[in-house]
Order: sequence, then structure tokens, then C-alpha cells
Amino acid sequence: MIFKETGEKSLPTIILLHGGGLSDWSWKNAVPLLSSEFHLVTPILDGHGEDGSETFISIQKCAEELIGYIENDCGGKVFAIGGLSIGAQITVETLSKKSDITQYAIIESALTIPIKGTTAITVPAYQLLYGLIKRRWFSKMQAKSLCVPDELFETYYQDSQKISKQSLINLTLSNGNYRLKPSIAATHAKVLIIVGSDEIKVMKESAELLYRTIPKSQLYIAKNMKHGQLSLVHTEQYINLLKNFFE
Repeated sequence: MIFKETGEKSLPTIILLHGGGLSDWSWKNAVPLLSSEFHLVTPILDGHGEDGSETFISIQKCAEELIGYIENDCGGKVFAIGGLSIGAQITVETLSKKSDITQYAIIESALTIPIKGTTAITVPAYQLLYGLIKRRWFSKMQAKSLCVPDELFETYYQDSQKISKQSLINLTLSNGNYRLKPSIAATHAKVLIIVGSDEIKVMKESAELLYRTIPKSQLYIAKNMKHGQLSLVHTEQYINLLKNFFE
């Protein structure tokens, strides 16, 4: 993982983890709204964007890398950790491993219930479809499904060319097979769980499971929104929600 930093290190640190297939640029509109008050860290996950030469291995490995960074560079604890999609799953895994690593956590659209058939389908599917990521029309379809704003499409398209087939396979397997660990119930963090009302059933069930399992948690349902739409498209609304949560 590559850890990008913005703002003064003396300010409280917020770490924001991007979703699968995206990169730190997905927080482009959020960073200016927070950087005057916080020290921001926007990691680039293994296998993505500038870190495309590295192979994405698993959610668990990324969580270990994140914990190592916080212990070595942030004194062992940060003000907040937030993430979208697989970035949210990494946040969940981090909270499960280290109960006192952050004061606040924001979990947006985290899958915590395994999807049946992920392992059986993933490898054959990418053997057939991997070549399509080179095609602009396919990338436009993917970008739309990921709620990537139009002004960020070109960046998304260029970065999508850097993801290896093995990273995509590992990413999909890790995402679709991820299961919530009971140890997350011991977290000291106050946790905001976000899910769009228009997301698929298992994503909403995952949010409910998190809410039932984490003692100090709040559940926010973003009305008429799809996967990732709140932070990626309605960024000001997302940031206002975070600031109110912190207060």
C-alpha cells in the first residue's frame, strides 16, 4: 500500500480507504473539505493505481499493512478510519484486530456476509472477461456501476489498465468471501455504518449485521442511493454527515 498524506501532521488524523477498482483520487472532492481541520491519509490499496505493480492479496493483508502504518507513523492510534466497499471491509477487519486503534470509524457499503458461489464463479469469469477492461465502453459500464463521477472517468479508465488479472481475482474472492468476525464487538470506536437504500439485499443485511454486532454504532441509510453514491457523488453531504458524527 502507498500512503498519501495531506494537511498538517499535528492535526487529528483521518484515514480514508478507497473502494475496489478505484484509487486515492476517489477522495479528490472530499480532501479539500477536511484538510483544514485534519491530517488526511488516503492509502492506495495493493494492485490499484500507482501501486498496480503489487498484487492485491487479501483484505486481511491490507488490514495488517494499515495497522503497521498506524503503529509506526501515527503513534498507534488515529482519530478516524473510513472506507468504502472493500475499503470499508478493510476498516472492519482492522477494528476486529485492534480494538483501540481509532476513536471513530465510518463503514460505507461493507459486505460482511459471504456470497455463495463467489469462489466457483470468479476464476472462470476473469479468464473470459479480463481483456474487456482494456475497452473504453466496458470501463464506462463499470464506472457507472461504481458511481464514478464523469469528471473522474478518464483517471478511472487509465488506472483500470494497471490492475492485473490476479489482483482482480484475489480482490473479488476476498470481497465475496469476507465474513464478519465476532471480535469486532470489542472495538472501542464509535462507528457510523452507511448503506444506500438502493443497494442489493445482502449489502443492506450486512449493514444491519454490523449495527447489531457493534455496541457503539449508528446506522445511516442513504435514501435513493446506490453503492458508494453518497461519498463519491454527494461528497458534501457525506462530509457533513461525518462532521456531525464526530461532534
